[in-house]
Amino acid sequence: MPATGQAVQRRGWTAADFGRVQLRGIAQVALSTSPWTGLLFTAALFAGERRIGLYGLLGAAVSTAAAAVLGADRAGLAKGLEGYCGCLTGIAVVVRLGASWETALLAVGAAAVCSVVGAAAGRLLGCLGLPALTAPFCLVAGVLASALPTGVPAPAPPASRDGFTTLTAAQLARAFCDNLGQVFFLHTWYAGLILLAGLLMASRRAAAAAASGSCFAILTACVLGLPADRISEGLYGYNAVLVAIALAATFLPLTPWTAGYAVVAAVSSVPFTAAWAAFAQTYGGSAFSWPFVLTTWLFLAAAPALDRPGISSAKAE
Repeated sequence: MPATGQAVQRRGWTAADFGRVQLRGIAQVALSTSPWTGLLFTAALFAGERRIGLYGLLGAAVSTAAAAVLGADRAGLAKGLEGYCGCLTGIAVVVRLGASWETALLAVGAAAVCSVVGAAAGRLLGCLGLPALTAPFCLVAGVLASALPTGVPAPAPPASRDGFTTLTAAQLARAFCDNLGQVFFLHTWYAGLILLAGLLMASRRAAAAAASGSCFAILTACVLGLPADRISEGLYGYNAVLVAIALAATFLPLTPWTAGYAVVAAVSSVPFTAAWAAFAQTYGGSAFSWPFVLTTWLFLAAAPALDRPGISSAKAE
């Protein structure tokens, strides 16, 4: 445990400590530990939609508090590792059901469950040397999506067409921004730019990876002939953004080989996202970030077998 974590454990947490943990929990959605990144991410949530900002903060706070009550490791708590899945779960609940006191109660309960699922996932995946990523969120949100038929189901994805999809300049710009924004269910271009600024504040490498992942996702979706409106809404690219951050800026050392490896992974996540969305639509669900989770796991697990640098165990903790 770092020295700062030891100090926190000895003297207890102040209000400022709680604030930093809360912001780090939101920043950890994009694998960052910077509270300043979390602050800009929070600004992006409220810029996109006020209820998303409120429920994101609520979910992060509840899942962190539940993990603390259950005795989670203080070092992990201090890094925000117990908050990001609750943040996303709270947002997913309000996006599906709308804001109400019943929705708030459901978000609180779901975010608390995330801490338990996260602990189990961390224990099981730790034996394999793999991070939990957003799998706890995906599991909890997926169960809720299938169990809440009163929610508004996602519209059926239009069928892809033959040939290359052509986008206008406006659609290209919106796709680039919304690929970032859809990580938090946001669909406003300026929210995506605020998120990118938040990444840049923490790491130029992470920001470059996210921007590159967005660009490669757009190109891949166009080559596959996927619908232009859904490409421009960021529905095929947000997983690629997260995959690029994970492989090019977090878990693998940056080399020409790993940079190319991250590009292949990001590109692979696009058809995976389209296929998963089509499958999930049959029960009114969503792909959430399952394509990011599974693609990242597969490429991290494969890296050592390919006689190349594998996952950094220090960063996976």
